[in-house]
Amino acid sequence: MFKTWQKPLRILMAATMLSGVLAACSNESTSENKPSDSNEFYSAPFENGKYVEPVTISTVFPITSSLKFKNGENIENNVHTKWAHDTLGIDIKYLWTVSEQNNAYQTKLRLMLTSGQKMPDIISFRGDSTLISDLIESGQFTDAGELFDKYASDVYKKAMAEDPNVWNPYIRDGKRMAIPILENAYNNDPVMYIREDWLKKLNLKAPTTLAELEAVMDAFVNQDPDGNGKKDTMALSVGFKNDLNTWMSESGWIFGMFGAMPNQWNKAADGSLAYGSIQPEMKPALTKMKEWMEKGYIDKEAGLYDEPKATEAFTAGKSGIIVGPYWMTGWPLPDLQKNVPDAEYKAYPLPAGPDGKMGRHGTPISTGAVLINKDMEHKDAFFVYQNYLFDHWANPDSTTFVHGFAKGYDYDIAPDGTVYKELQSDKIPGGWIDAIRYTLTFDGAIIPNLMMNTLAELAGGKEPTTQYEKNLADRIPEQIKAAKIVIDQKDIIMPEMFTGVPTKTQVSRGDMLSKLEKEVLNKIIYGQAPVDDFDAFVQQYMSSGGKQITEEVNAWYDTIK
Repeated sequence: MFKTWQKPLRILMAATMLSGVLAACSNESTSENKPSDSNEFYSAPFENGKYVEPVTISTVFPITSSLKFKNGENIENNVHTKWAHDTLGIDIKYLWTVSEQNNAYQTKLRLMLTSGQKMPDIISFRGDSTLISDLIESGQFTDAGELFDKYASDVYKKAMAEDPNVWNPYIRDGKRMAIPILENAYNNDPVMYIREDWLKKLNLKAPTTLAELEAVMDAFVNQDPDGNGKKDTMALSVGFKNDLNTWMSESGWIFGMFGAMPNQWNKAADGSLAYGSIQPEMKPALTKMKEWMEKGYIDKEAGLYDEPKATEAFTAGKSGIIVGPYWMTGWPLPDLQKNVPDAEYKAYPLPAGPDGKMGRHGTPISTGAVLINKDMEHKDAFFVYQNYLFDHWANPDSTTFVHGFAKGYDYDIAPDGTVYKELQSDKIPGGWIDAIRYTLTFDGAIIPNLMMNTLAELAGGKEPTTQYEKNLADRIPEQIKAAKIVIDQKDIIMPEMFTGVPTKTQVSRGDMLSKLEKEVLNKIIYGQAPVDDFDAFVQQYMSSGGKQITEEVNAWYDTIK
């Protein structure tokens, strides 16, 4: 199977890139060619931008811990579903919804798959690429790329064309079997947040090197920064129940200081791809984490904490440093002020290691995909929905969503015309609610390289002129500053270089190897095994399938160089 899609992939990439160029050069002609209200183009009568009689899209949805509702609403019935009905003539029907805790969404989808249940019209999924691959292999989903070429708007196509490689994981026999869900570039790249009031109290400055960082961590543990007379504070909040290199409260940057980046495929000095967790640079970083565990700089339970759990010590006022994305300033870091009203924190650049090295993981511009059921009656409806969001929510030239998605949710307007947003949440009845998170692809619509670069420009002093820039300028000030730090340090990114379909051996041996990796690395960090056990682990990893996976991954890489 692997060989069969190599040649079509090159042809497809060339066609996609050409499509992007043509779209960029000739928006008008492309738009003119689209029969906007033609019933030959749409599967049901369509007038004035909406279906005359509402059509239905069935789907399923994960309820994340950050998703909030108000006015008695839920995901099945809310301001978003009403908007889709009223604006587009689309009724969204949820076959089921589930809390995202403990990967319940993924588990429920896999149960549907293994039990042979009928799938909904569309499935949006972010996460384990193996599940998406298994869904594709089920044969229940259609060639989404063909539909994309036919129905996607120019803005949608241009956004997708920013990196044609986003299609790679979903190509089967030359067909694009799922549509990538686009993500903001740099969105999950980490910065360092430090308790500014603790630094001031202990007369310390923010660290720029590993040595300075360890001096700060030692003071945060041993010099009573919260002033309660007890030795009950920690230096750094990390959680590596899932991975060392993860999305929040993560440890990848620690390894980056030594030139390593675990849990992903990195480009080696010889130009090949190498799995980060088994490289020699891991040993000094593991030694450092073991040392920090022994000194009490990190929590003894860190190996049992997932990403949200690991943040709790920081937001409770018991930890002084945490590393994660710029958006943590919106959630969950504001909980710190709720628990410790006088607390202050600031975002800082990641520090350099003993040899001046810095490294952080990057953010893929696609973190999931939409699969379209081959039996879906109104396949065009998904594009009517998504095109509107790309044309009006994501497009910086649009003024349709002037202040936000929905009045009374992510903004409100006072009688005197004052606009209240996230920072004035207490002035919005029921509080600020990010209703765009209800949408079918979780974030509405995203043009990958637009937002973070714009935030960085605003942080650098640019005056906002477009409505898009004005809306971003209303973000939490510390969030805008954090975004600029992310952009300023973009040269230290160590990107995940393998974006293809999970290889045959990854599928058959991946879970076993992942378990082995976690067991050995955690034992080393906890001091239950000597650091030199890492060498034996690498040998076992390679002989248990790692060598074959490395060959398969590099065979894929040869096809896209």
